[in-house]
Amino acid sequence: MTLRWALVALTFLAPGLSASSASSGIDNFIEAELPNSAAPGIAYAQYEDGKVIVKGFGEKAQGTDERVTRDTPFPIGSVTKSFTALAIMQMIEAGELALDDPVSQHLPAFAGGQASRVTLRQLLNHTSGYSTVQGNSHHGSADASQVDLIEYANRLALVEPEYAPGTRWEYSNANYQILGAMIERATGQSYAGYIEARIFKPLGMEHSAVVVGSPPDSQVTGHRPWFGGVRAAPAGEGYAINAPAGGIVSSASDMGRYLAMWLSGEDDVVSAETKAAMMAPSSPASPLYGLGWSIDPARGTVYHTGLVPGGETLASFSPTEGKGVVVMVNANGGLGFADTWYLIGGAGARAMGQAHEDDGSRLGPKVAYLSIALLPPLFLLLALVSWKGRSALRGKRGSTQGKLSLWLPAVAMTGLAWFLMEILPQLFGGSIATLRLYQPDFALCLIAAAILAPAWAILRLALAYSGKREPEPAG
Repeated sequence: MTLRWALVALTFLAPGLSASSASSGIDNFIEAELPNSAAPGIAYAQYEDGKVIVKGFGEKAQGTDERVTRDTPFPIGSVTKSFTALAIMQMIEAGELALDDPVSQHLPAFAGGQASRVTLRQLLNHTSGYSTVQGNSHHGSADASQVDLIEYANRLALVEPEYAPGTRWEYSNANYQILGAMIERATGQSYAGYIEARIFKPLGMEHSAVVVGSPPDSQVTGHRPWFGGVRAAPAGEGYAINAPAGGIVSSASDMGRYLAMWLSGEDDVVSAETKAAMMAPSSPASPLYGLGWSIDPARGTVYHTGLVPGGETLASFSPTEGKGVVVMVNANGGLGFADTWYLIGGAGARAMGQAHEDDGSRLGPKVAYLSIALLPPLFLLLALVSWKGRSALRGKRGSTQGKLSLWLPAVAMTGLAWFLMEILPQLFGGSIATLRLYQPDFALCLIAAAILAPAWAILRLALAYSGKREPEPAG
């Protein structure tokens, strides 16, 4: 478990890492499907029989000639959580932490607070009680760039978890933000500095970084859904509070090294025993999530997906079969339209020798998207109809039934606007600010519908109560 051992191991892995011929099935699939996908570029690393095969396809940015290579960094999103979990397990092996320590033992702000009983294990396996929505609460926050990890964890200490700790599994970025703060508190290093020194360097991951501040110039341009296609996303800065939950960028060649470490069966950056424990069910409340990895018992694989505004990643491997894959694209998929997952899942399935059971239809999400996208033009049409029928509207104000028909839509449309802006975004795991980051076209439709729905109802009232009242038509 020394740096020297890691360098020796990488020497033996080097022939596999330099392999350039991938399975023709994977490459043929990517070459056929990439033009149909919303993603401008894709890279993958496949590990099998002790060898790593790495390929890049397509463009770093849509409409350019700059090609994706094996060393092009992509944002890996929540696959970062496996690195954070690995760092925590390193500290546990060193005796600096214990898996069932209460977080309050290491972050004093949690002592006596709402989450004082939450343990490291519960943070690692998402049974702390923090909800998905709570974990995404910083999206759109004006001061997110100004807050460091420990300060943000101190704020979370004041938040009551949605559920009692240890009773329910729910994925939450808050868990890994707190773990990142624990790493900084215990080591005196920044999260980025620790990951660089204790994981990237020993594994030879030279094209990887924890992005806090400006992203590396060599990184792909991310793309987000935009009304059936994608457009380039602004290259925003990385925030310290996001780093341990989703802030790493890495290349396919580096992720191949990372896969090789997990599948080596050897002691290296952590012991083989610790790796096995991280890939196994970690509590009765978390049968399908270990410590930083999801578990698919039917396929015998562990995996994690990653999603950031402008990119998606899949990491999947089988410890028993000794093979794995990481697939990265530089666009995040839309709701039904502008899909990326058929490409990602198809490449991943072929690399793992599994059936690709996705037909790519996305009928349900498409219907959901269109049901919202058609609301703004619908309310504009209703406004035109109301204007043309303003005489009939004025006639309604003379009877109780007529007044009800005027005022009830105002109440209903106000309720609809509240649902669209507050409730519906939570079904996607966040707020309207979260949707604006990941699904800007869909969010724009929601906002437009939430404005136009009550505006139409108010227009009806204004037309009805202005001008001379006409007699209400008989019958």
